[in-house]
Amino acid sequence: MKQVLIIDETPLFRDYVKDKLVTDKIIVETALNHYDGAKKMHTILPDLLILDATFPFEELLDFLQRKASNPNTARIPVLLSGPVLEHGQIAQLAPYRIIKYFNKPIKIDVFFETIGQLLQTAIPIDTTPCILETHVNNNIIFIEISQGLNREKITLLRYRISELITANNITAPKIVLMMTALTLSFVDGMNLELLLGSILADMRIRDKNVKVLTFDKYTKQLIAGHPEFAGIETSTDVSSFIREVIPKSQDIYDMAELTNMHLLTATDENDEGSVQMRFRSDVSQGSESATDAGVDMYIKVAIIDDDSITRAVLQKAFSVINARSELFENGADFLSVIKSKSYDVVVLDILMPGLNGFDILTALRDLEYPPVVIVYSSMSNRESVIQALCLGAKSSLIKPLKP
Repeated sequence: MKQVLIIDETPLFRDYVKDKLVTDKIIVETALNHYDGAKKMHTILPDLLILDATFPFEELLDFLQRKASNPNTARIPVLLSGPVLEHGQIAQLAPYRIIKYFNKPIKIDVFFETIGQLLQTAIPIDTTPCILETHVNNNIIFIEISQGLNREKITLLRYRISELITANNITAPKIVLMMTALTLSFVDGMNLELLLGSILADMRIRDKNVKVLTFDKYTKQLIAGHPEFAGIETSTDVSSFIREVIPKSQDIYDMAELTNMHLLTATDENDEGSVQMRFRSDVSQGSESATDAGVDMYIKVAIIDDDSITRAVLQKAFSVINARSELFENGADFLSVIKSKSYDVVVLDILMPGLNGFDILTALRDLEYPPVVIVYSSMSNRESVIQALCLGAKSSLIKPLKP
């Protein structure tokens, strides 16, 4: 069986991912920090390491360097998650067998898809259309569900509720579940039970503090006839719920104003936490962020040289440090793509027919984020080297006579 090690201090992300993978018959070990995680990694030698990178970047580099220095752990692929990284940090992480970096909050369906590909194991994901949104107002957690009941999102909701209670320091949490747009039948019974069970899973939530707003007959019947949900109240009138859950000292009599203040206004600043409640399938193609599918953690190199042997030798050399190279046999081909593609490093021959290296260096200076340029050429005169450095090259290396 495949084995995964998760190093993350965030309960929502760590526990949810563990439960999901265990359900799919994958062995999972967890660690709360990278110190404990390092010991477990060397002991169990997992097939995949999932690492939260919210601790200082210098400590992250030290952890990865130690991992890479041990031949037993160096081979282990890594999925990183955490805050948005700077471009320079991505380049520093590239040599350490990191497959992708996921900015938090993570789109969990994309995340599991990547895990499945790395482990070569099918990880099924419920694709039932479902919009599930949460927000907090004072001590009230509002949950709105439309379109359908998705088991992945319902399971995730359990951890999301606990995260919201803790993050907002709610001592007596109240839940308002809004399902007015759903019409269910007996085939939805298991998912409905899972939904209500997920809401009540946190011991800080009492069933009498859970209100369900619904017009659906089946939903009302299931709640009324289920002993575990006996204290949950259902209604078609949101105003009755709002009057019950607002602070007693609040002197407001306009129901429209009251509803707007508590039902439509959030006080948690839309903090999505560790994981997004929206999946990639919920987002239109045009509005999807470029980082939703994870940032590929490898150095992108452009090699520009008219000699095919030199290109092949350089490509092989860069592959050792987890870099991916794109080869160009002339400067014109490279300049035709630099507005649509970005590179971390450009290895450039100066002495080429047509557009020479100096022409390319001049063009690269006009880019908003120019790449690091290394001149690798047979030119050896001092004036040409100085000219290349003045045009932006970081270093200049002389080609060997026989590559």
